[in-house]
Parts: sequence; structure tokens; C-alpha cells
Amino acid sequence: MKGAFRGKWIPAGFCLALILVASISALSYRNARRLTNNAEQLRQSNEKLQIISGLSISLAYTEFRRVDHLQLGGLSELKDYQTTIQSLKLQLAKLNQFPIRLAKQQQWLATLNALTDRREALFQQLIEQQQSQKPNMMTPEALVTQIRQNQSSMHQIIAALQANEEAFLEGQAAYFQTGFENRLLLELVGALSTFVLLVGIYSVASYQKTKRQQAEARQQSLAQAKALSELKLQFFSLISHEFRTPLSHILGSAQLLEETLKSVVEPAKLKNLYRIQASAKLVTQLLNDVLTLARADAGKLEYNPSQVEIQTFCLNLIEDFHLLNEPQHAIKFSQQGDRTHAWMDARLMYSVLSNLLSNAIKYSPPSSTITFTLITAVEAIAFRVKDEGIGIAKEDLAELYNPFVRGKNAQRAIGTGLGLTVVKKCLDLHQGQISVESELGIGTTFTVSIPQGSDG
Repeated sequence: MKGAFRGKWIPAGFCLALILVASISALSYRNARRLTNNAEQLRQSNEKLQIISGLSISLAYTEFRRVDHLQLGGLSELKDYQTTIQSLKLQLAKLNQFPIRLAKQQQWLATLNALTDRREALFQQLIEQQQSQKPNMMTPEALVTQIRQNQSSMHQIIAALQANEEAFLEGQAAYFQTGFENRLLLELVGALSTFVLLVGIYSVASYQKTKRQQAEARQQSLAQAKALSELKLQFFSLISHEFRTPLSHILGSAQLLEETLKSVVEPAKLKNLYRIQASAKLVTQLLNDVLTLARADAGKLEYNPSQVEIQTFCLNLIEDFHLLNEPQHAIKFSQQGDRTHAWMDARLMYSVLSNLLSNAIKYSPPSSTITFTLITAVEAIAFRVKDEGIGIAKEDLAELYNPFVRGKNAQRAIGTGLGLTVVKKCLDLHQGQISVESELGIGTTFTVSIPQGSDG
């Protein structure tokens, strides 16, 4: 389930990247449309300002010519002035074509149109008065006064329109600048976010690929190691089977010869026969140890615990040693605690304790005592084997449980260096522990402990 979820990270990340790019593109497009509309409004506002400026120039021209000068001037002067009025009306017509944003703008334009029409009518009256040389309903002074009032009102409205457009233009320019900056920022943030997301997806994909390759390499290595262990186990099983039978024959024949010749041959002359027996036992033990280690390495060392009566188990072990070995060493057994049964694999623990007792006998002087102590408690049981032998150097303790490793002072004794390795493998299956205390020339004490339940 977890692996399947991890496998969806990459497509999910790509989908997220596509959604992010699409969202940023949509926002950028909307922002671009707004900027385009804003630019169009800026163009229109700029044209309106140009028209309003033209209106101001036209009014300034009429003001420059001055009405009283026109009154005293000829008919051609008045007609030129009328042409200027027509120019004003054309400019107003252009101004009226633009969209109206505010109600007051429409009001201003309507008023300005009315004032322009009124101005045209006043100048028409002034022209007619010049042409007919007849008194009008209004005196020339009254007409001039109304024209000036009209001009002042038009100035005010044009100034208001110009101020309004300039304010709008300034606001639109600021909005355009802000929108442009926001678009740049949005596109920059979007590009960076997309880049970071894609880099993250690539990193996750690379990490998963590396982990997968490592897992495949690890599985391949484990498979090769397992296959090698299987081959090694098969090889040692075959070797052990092929050698056990002739070794049993050799050992049995040597023991039979010993029994036959013991009464007729001096003990000194049986030395070579004893060597044959010792060598046969050594090779048999070596085969047993190698086969046990091969099974342990292949994970096929069987562990079948059961409730074992531990005192009887220990006494049977000691009896076997007395039967198989010359009674040159005394094995002193004692028990501490009243526990009677223990949960353990009797076959494996027999191998553990027989190796420890064999080493104690091997590295101790003749006629010395081997102390074998059983310690029982609710939470664990312990076996302690103490000898009076040559001891173990401190520098050799660190590699004591490695295969084929022997102490520097133990090279003269016959051995393979596999016994303690077998002990450690068997104890690991029991989740047990082993400790050692040793002093050169005084002896060594091995203590093996096995955890127990509270109902044993």
C-alpha cells in the first residue's frame, strides 16, 4: 500500500505542475486583457485631453482677438471669428463621440454644447448688427458682456473636464504600472514555483530510482548470499555424511584395538593408538561444528525449544564426558536456585555446554577440577563453567567468538577454533548471552544465560 502510494507521487506531481502552469497562464491572460483595456482607456483619455486642449486654445484665440476689437473691426474679422466657433463645435462633436464614464461628464458636455451654441448665436447677432447697421434689441455692449460671460463659463467647464481627464489619466497610468508590475511578479513567481516543483519531482523520482536500484541490488546480493549459503550447506552436508561413516569405523576400530591390546601391550606402546582416537574425535567434532555453522549461516539451524528438566540434563552431560574422556579431570557440579525446568532447545544447549566443558578440559592441567554450576532464577537460567587452565589474554577476548581464531597461548593444544563460534550461534537462537572472565595462568570462567518466562 505504501509502495503504491509512493509510485503515484510522480504523476501527481506532474498533474500539480500542469495545474499550476495553467492557473498562472489564466491569471496572466486575464491580467494582460486588463492591461490591454487599460491601455485603450489611456489612449482615449489622451485623445480627449488633446481635444480639450484644442478647445482651450480656440477659446484663448477668441480671447486674444477680444470681442471689443471685433466689434470695431470689419465684417471679415467677424467671419473669421465665426470660423473659430465652427472649429469649437467640431471639436465638441469629437469629444461627444467618446464613452461617458461619469454622469457629471455628460452634464459638463451638455452645458458646453449649449454654451457653444449660445456663443454662436451671440456672434451671429453681432454679425447681423454689423451688416444691417440697424439697432438690435440688444446693444453691442450688452452682447459683448454676454459673450464674455459665456466665454468665462466655457473656460470653467473646459478646465473641469481637463482636470477630470488628467486625474483619470494619472490613475489609469498608475493602475497600468501596478498591473504590469503584478504581471511580471506573477509570471516570475509562477516560473520559479514551476521550476521548484519540477526540480522536486525530478529529485523524488531520482531518489526513488536510486532507492529502487539499491533495493534491487540488495535483493540480488541477498539472493546470491542465500544461494551461496545453500550451496555451502549442501557441500558441508555431503562432506559430513561422506566422512562420518569412515571416521566412525576408524574410531570404533581404534577403541576395539585398545580394549584388545590393553592387557597384553604396555600403555606406552598404545600412544599411537590414542592419537588415532583423538584425531578421529577431532575431525568428527570439526565436521559437526562446520555443519552447524553452515546451517546457521543459511538460516536453517533448527531451534525447537521445550521444557527440559535441567538438573537431569546437566548430570547426563557430565556422565557423557566421563564416558568419552579419560577421568583425568574432575567435573564438580552444583546448583543454585530451586527451579526444575527450563525452556530451551536441549540439542543446541548440549552443543553449547559440551564445547565449553571440552575447552575447559583441553586447556587445564591433568588432575585439575572443572566447576560446572547451574544457576536458576525466575527470569533466566545460567550455566557457569570454570577451569584452572592457562587463561585467555585480554587482547584475544575481542575476537574470541570469530571462526578459526585461537588464543596465542593455545596454539599447542589440539583444536579447530570453531567451538566458541558454534556456542555464540546457538545462544543467538535462544536470545541468550555469554560472558567470560579470565586471568592468565589462573583460569577462565564462562557464563551462559538464557532468558525464561515466569511459568517455567
